[in-house]
Amino acid sequence: MPKEKAPSERQMEKRLGVRFKKKGRLRTALTHRSYLHEHPEEDWESNERLEFLGDAVLGYVVAEELFRRFPDLPEGQLTKLRSGLVRWETLALVAGELEIGTHLFLGHGEEQSGGRERERNLACAYEAVLGAILEDRGVPEVRKCVLRHLSRELDALPEAEMEDYKSLLQETVQAQGEGAPVYRTVSTRGPEHSKEFTVEVLVRSRVLGEGRGKSKRTAQRGAAEQALSVLAAEGAEHAD
Repeated sequence: MPKEKAPSERQMEKRLGVRFKKKGRLRTALTHRSYLHEHPEEDWESNERLEFLGDAVLGYVVAEELFRRFPDLPEGQLTKLRSGLVRWETLALVAGELEIGTHLFLGHGEEQSGGRERERNLACAYEAVLGAILEDRGVPEVRKCVLRHLSRELDALPEAEMEDYKSLLQETVQAQGEGAPVYRTVSTRGPEHSKEFTVEVLVRSRVLGEGRGKSKRTAQRGAAEQALSVLAAEGAEHAD
C-alpha cells in the first residue's frame, strides 16, 4: 500500500486519543515489514522493534493494574489473568476497535492475503503502537491508553474470576452425587474500612476449604480453590 494512499496519522492519533510529538514513531509502529521489502527506498524501519518494547510495557501496565485490583489473588492467578488479557486474540480485538488494520502499511502480497484482518498483524501492530507511545510520551500515557482500551475486559474480570472456582467446585461435588457446597463466614476482623473475612466451604457438613479476603466473595473463592485441591488430592489417592 503506497504511503500516499495510507490514512493520515492524525486519524490514527484521534482513534488512540494521543498526539505524538514525533509523527514518525506512529508511522513506524504501523509499518509491516512486507511494506519495506517492496519499498526499500523508504528511510524508516518496520514495527518489529517497537512491538518488542510495547509487549514489555503492556505486560507491566496490566500486571500493575491486576496487582492493584486484586490484592488477595496469589501470583499464579494474577499470571493467569494477565495472560488472558495480553493474548493475541484480545489485542487483535482491541486493534480492530481502534481500526489499526485500516492504517497499516502493508506489502501488496500481505494486503492481498488478508493481512489487514490477520490477528497476528493486528496484535503486533497494537503492541508496536504502545511502544511508540512509550517512546514519545512515556509510561503515564501508555498506562492511560491501555486502561482505556482494555477497560471492558478489565471490568469483566471480577465476576468471572471470583465465580470460576465456586462454579467448578459446585459442578465437581454434584457430579459426585453430593449436594451444593455451603459457604460459612467464620470470622470478620479489622476496622470497618479494612475488614478481613474468613470463610469455610462445607460439603455434607465436612469442611473442605478455607479462604480469607477483604470481601466475602474473595474469601469464598479462596475456600473453593482450596476445596478443589483437596478433592483432587483425594481423587489421586483413590486412583492409586
